Amino acid sequence: MATRSIWSGSLSFGLVNIPVKLVTAVRDKQLRFHQLSESKKVRVRQKLVPEGTDQEISRDDIVKGYEIAPEQYVVVTDQELKALAAEKSRAIDIVDFVELSEIDPIYYDQPYYVLPDERAGRAYWLLYEAMRASDRVAIARFVMRNKEILAAIRPIDGGLCLETMHFHDEVVPVDAFGPAKPAKPSDRELKVASQIIDSLTATFDPAAYEDEYRTRVLAFLEKKAEGKVETIAEEPVHRQGKVLDLMAALEASLGQVKSGKGGEKSADKANGGSHSEHARTRSSRPHPRHDHKHGRKVG
Repeated sequence: MATRSIWSGSLSFGLVNIPVKLVTAVRDKQLRFHQLSESKKVRVRQKLVPEGTDQEISRDDIVKGYEIAPEQYVVVTDQELKALAAEKSRAIDIVDFVELSEIDPIYYDQPYYVLPDERAGRAYWLLYEAMRASDRVAIARFVMRNKEILAAIRPIDGGLCLETMHFHDEVVPVDAFGPAKPAKPSDRELKVASQIIDSLTATFDPAAYEDEYRTRVLAFLEKKAEGKVETIAEEPVHRQGKVLDLMAALEASLGQVKSGKGGEKSADKANGGSHSEHARTRSSRPHPRHDHKHGRKVG
């Protein structure tokens, strides 16, 4: 599939510079709606108007400003910002190699594929094979869109994947919201909770999880476009009361899980045994971990 690169330059590995390009690894399928005038059924446009006036200005009159005090700004130009980033703008510099398990997933942001340029030659695949053999992930820095980026680069099937990361001071520690007050569970409660987890454990299959809301909205929009207007009844919100007996709730949950699996087994016999595994996979929510050898996320 042909795609336009969002960045091109070199991947710096010691004294070796490998020509590469970055392409987006995920496709955003979020539904987006335009704002319309209800009476005229045309799009509403926003105008650029300075505060305190009604006069519209052009985009050429817009500059960047950093607020240093209320209503006080330091104006900077794109050329000034580009000059500050010039030294690193065309290279992804590998600074460390670490164990993948040492990186908390909370630091990950956006994934990209690192594709070799036609001039990369053997160097790209040398780095790829060396990283696979060492079970290491590269930590790198580079500049993209006038912003310094911290990234993790790991080998996956077919090439290298770069995941941009948050810097440590961007991640809010959980204790910033107040000290945690853990309550120690009883052995019996822990045993039943573990049984529930075991009953819902499955092999992670990303294809088993779909955006069901998006599917419903698209189906509704298609029918409405055809003139098939539907009246949608809002589902009532079932508010659960305070759990007075945690043990009773755990045992009821375990019974519900087991009865659900019993129904799936019956459906299995009628459908050749495929329904249960698919339903069990969809109902589980395992936390992903990484296969260090191949750089893949597994259940």
